[in-house]
Amino acid sequence: MLFLGIDTSAYTTSAALTDGEGRPLWDERLLLPVKPGERGLRQSEAYFCHGRNLPLLWRNLPPDKWKRIAAVGVSTKPRPAPGSYMPVFVAGYGAAAAIAAALGTPLKETSHQEGHLAAGLYAGGAPALTEFLAVHLSGGTTELLRVRRRAAGEFETEIIGRAEDLHAGQFVDRVGVALGLPFPAGAALERLARTAAPEAAALIPAAVRGCDVSFSGPESAARRLLQAGRPPADVALAVEGCIARTLAKMLRRALDGEKKDVLFVGGVASNMYLREELKRRLPEAVLHWTPPELSRDNAVGVAVIAALAHHG
Repeated sequence: MLFLGIDTSAYTTSAALTDGEGRPLWDERLLLPVKPGERGLRQSEAYFCHGRNLPLLWRNLPPDKWKRIAAVGVSTKPRPAPGSYMPVFVAGYGAAAAIAAALGTPLKETSHQEGHLAAGLYAGGAPALTEFLAVHLSGGTTELLRVRRRAAGEFETEIIGRAEDLHAGQFVDRVGVALGLPFPAGAALERLARTAAPEAAALIPAAVRGCDVSFSGPESAARRLLQAGRPPADVALAVEGCIARTLAKMLRRALDGEKKDVLFVGGVASNMYLREELKRRLPEAVLHWTPPELSRDNAVGVAVIAALAHHG
């Protein structure tokens, strides 16, 4: 049996097939186009792009796989909370509901965040975890979560720390666009930072209040570095260093001296500098990392959730 997952996030149209054990067998994604110099899309534009992209994905799904699909999963909202809503997810739901009806298979609705968690657990080698901390870092989310698994394919999440203003991904993207990098800027900023002077990592201070964080002040600090003529690579590394120190401070307060499992998900968590720094700064924690290719928005975790729900 195969399980189809569909996710239409703010900037990625994605579909994936997994087997009953959660192993990805097919994974296709198309980024939504953002014009150079711009920092995103309106929801109406993104919805249109998803509607155009989804048929392109179906053309690449091997024809012999359709008849083996036992259930379809789809993300219908950003996170598992009442009132959580974003129009772009309606595009994916429409496609998933039509496919499930045509195939006569169950349809499992989930959230974008739960898809990230499932992808992280199964691809990150920790499928047996039932209670853990999770850090979700992206352009639309910066949250420290206490997570408990509920029924098959469902998660109970409690926010214990969050961004008070800009999210980590917005910080990266705003500075990246100011540096002339394409949007989303994460991968290009990481490449640029590799050529920086090592001491540049400490140029931007971290802002942490309890387990909440702020990136608006650091963004202003990064712009001041640019205005002062600091090399672009140094500014890129300063952004990475600020995020690493910020997360380390947030997590130390949440861990409170205890040894706990921490799962990292979301596009910003694919940054290798960030991974190495947090391993160095948090030796007391058991850190679990989603593989970089599945840290960014994808449908693999949604397909895993469909499989878990199907098996009960």
